[in-house]
Amino acid sequence: MQIKNSDTFVTLKDEYDDIKDFASFLESQIPNKFKDQNVIVDLMKYENLTLEDLLLFIKVSNTHRKNKQSFILVNSAIDPDEIPVEMIVVPTLQEGEDVLEMEEIERDLGF
Repeated sequence: MQIKNSDTFVTLKDEYDDIKDFASFLESQIPNKFKDQNVIVDLMKYENLTLEDLLLFIKVSNTHRKNKQSFILVNSAIDPDEIPVEMIVVPTLQEGEDVLEMEEIERDLGF
């Protein structure tokens, strides 16, 4: 896994080509190593991402967001209408950072 730290978040990227293993790996790593950080998961290399693939991340997404931290997936292959409302998926890293900033503002305001 490639890790890129920023001031307000960490970006995680799969080094291999197995989305199931990556999702499983994140389920164990995020609650331990990234519990108090906002997380952006770069899935751009998965050009044929399916809803089934995306749902592999729903558990870790829900858990992380319950802890008042952002969890954002980045991928442009999946149809936005298929994305479950409890998940945040954006098409670019820049949009991921923008959504994260908006969530930070909402949390600061008490929403």
